Amino acid sequence: MSDLRWLLTRLVEEVPGMRSVAVVSADGLPLLSSQPDAAARSGYAGPYGATADLATVVSGLGSLTRGAASLMEGGEVRQTLVAMAGGSLVVMSISDGSLLGVYAAPDADISMVTYHMARFVGRAGHLLTPQLRAELRAGTAPGTTAR
Repeated sequence: MSDLRWLLTRLVEEVPGMRSVAVVSADGLPLLSSQPDAAARSGYAGPYGATADLATVVSGLGSLTRGAASLMEGGEVRQTLVAMAGGSLVVMSISDGSLLGVYAAPDADISMVTYHMARFVGRAGHLLTPQLRAELRAGTAPGTTAR
């Protein structure tokens, strides 16, 4: 689990404009999350920055887009982008239905955000073993917050 936490921490540290990051299991439970210190320093706070809220939104959006893809016979959903006036939400599939969600500042470079998300997914997919997911869900793994 320390490898996964390290990868999540690096993701947040390397990409300017990331406000919140959440990894959510296929059944919608938050596994890991991080809220960068930069967001706290900039005065950014509130429900839209809360990682628990982000995990809920990521789970719901993942379910909605999978349903839409099924209705449209579009195959597997790889990535979803919601562009808003106050920021962007990007959700990317990791493995076996797990999702990585990022809420980024409005001035964040989305191509940079998605590039680093794809790198995280490539590196983290094999780390999300059934045993690790079970530990994270049960809360037996100490310190599930990356920062």
